[in-house]
Amino acid sequence: MDKNIAIGADIGGSHITSAAIDLVSGKILRETITERAVNNQASATNIIGVWADALSNALSKVPYENVKGIGFAMPGPFDYVKGICYIKGVAKYENLYGFNITDAISSSLGVPDTFLIRFMNDASSFAVGEAWAGSARYASRSLSITLGTGFGSAFIEDRIPIVDGPLVPRIGCVYHLPYRDGIADDYFSTRGLLGRYKKATGKNLSGVKELAQLVASDEYVQELFRDFGVNLGLFLSPWLKGFDAEILIIGGNISHAYSLFGNYFEQSLKDQNCNCDMALSELKEDAALLGSAYLLDDDFWKSVQHALPLM
Repeated sequence: MDKNIAIGADIGGSHITSAAIDLVSGKILRETITERAVNNQASATNIIGVWADALSNALSKVPYENVKGIGFAMPGPFDYVKGICYIKGVAKYENLYGFNITDAISSSLGVPDTFLIRFMNDASSFAVGEAWAGSARYASRSLSITLGTGFGSAFIEDRIPIVDGPLVPRIGCVYHLPYRDGIADDYFSTRGLLGRYKKATGKNLSGVKELAQLVASDEYVQELFRDFGVNLGLFLSPWLKGFDAEILIIGGNISHAYSLFGNYFEQSLKDQNCNCDMALSELKEDAALLGSAYLLDDDFWKSVQHALPLM
C-alpha cells in the first residue's frame, strides 16, 4: 500500500502543532490536528515528552501503514541534516542543546529505525508550504516573510529554498542583514515595534495587537506603523528585484495589522520600481505544517539536501 500520508510538526516558542497531511492532494486532515502547550524552559525529557504526545495523537488518527514519516518545522540553530539541536543563548529550548531529536522522538514513539524523521528551518517550511499549496503555488520564484517575534524569510525557486548564490543574501534569509543601528531582525519584528514605542513613551505593551488598538487615539502609533511600512519596502525591494521574485508572501502576527502599514509598504515598493505581486498568507500557521510534511516527498527531499546544512 502506498505511503501517502506525512505527519507535519510545527515547533513554536511555546507550543507544538502536528497534523497528518495527504502528500498527493496537499490537504491537511483536519481531524488529526493536535496542539500542545510546551514549557520551553523545561527539561529536555519533558519537552520531548510533550512533542511525542502531540505526534502520537496525530498518528493515532490515521492508518499507520500509510504514514511515510514525520517532518519538523524547527527553529534554529539546528543541524537539519543530523537532527541535533544547537539552540543556545535565547530564552527557549536551551535544555535541548546537543540533543539528537531524531533519536529522542524515535525512542519516545517506539517507531523502528526505518521510520523517517526529517527537519527543516521553520521559516523555510512556511515558504515551502506557501509554494506547494498556498498563494505562491503558481510562481516559480517567491519570497515569503514572517513578521512576528523575529523576522523570518526564505527565497524559493520551484519549491526549493535558495540559500546561496549571487541572488540571495548569505544563508538565504534577511534577518541578519545590517539595518540602521543593528540588524533587520531588530527592526522588523514585534520586539522592534514595541521597543520603539517604549523608547518614545516609556510604556511597556504586551504585543502588536495592543499597539494596534492605540492607532485611533495616538498619532505617534500611526507614525510608527507608517515608518514600519515605508522602511520594510525600502529594505526588501532590492532583494525582491535582484531575485526576480514573482510574488511576496507575508505572514506572522504583525501581518494581522497589515491595514495599518500595508498602503505605505506597497507605495514604498512602487517608489523603488519593485512591481512583484504581494499577498497576505491565507494558510497562516498551516503553511509551516504543510512545508514540514513536504519533506517526506522524495523528489523534494533529494532537491533540498544542498540547502539544509546552510539553513
